Amino acid sequence: MSESTDRDLPEIQKPLKAEYEENPDAAKVTLSATGAEQAEEGRACNVDIGRAIYEAELHEGAGGPGSGACSGDLLLGALAACSQLTAQAVAENFGIDADVSVDVEGDLDLRGTMGVAEDAPVGFEDIRLSIDVDPADGESIDPETAVTFERATEKYCVVYQTLIDPPEIETDWNVD
Repeated sequence: MSESTDRDLPEIQKPLKAEYEENPDAAKVTLSATGAEQAEEGRACNVDIGRAIYEAELHEGAGGPGSGACSGDLLLGALAACSQLTAQAVAENFGIDADVSVDVEGDLDLRGTMGVAEDAPVGFEDIRLSIDVDPADGESIDPETAVTFERATEKYCVVYQTLIDPPEIETDWNVD
């Protein structure tokens, strides 16, 4: 068992929080991802995040093979993962013993991304996030704690916050 799994999360986070309060620059990180074409006629790619490589392909409704995740799946998956992990961390920090599960769905009109209809949006029109919290041993969470738990999970979920308050995106094209 690793050192981080031998201790509870608040114990692990305590020195990190102290460091970030004392030295705010220590809390600033840059994450990166690099896409590279696979040999599938431009319909699939690898996404390298430095610690893992994910495969993505065009959605079958846009001419892709339909056998793997499309970029929309990965976006929804990122929201599901972040919401799941944040809810688990918040529950542990609140001392709530519960099983958490997350479901995310999103609606796309492929006419937008295919350039078929100018009035059809490119991107998700609606995203639905459902978080189920099942307290252990049939216990219940009091309503005030439940509301605080929900607010903290939404407040500290990086992907959720990025989607509801998007940052500016700077694009740099290098065409040879």
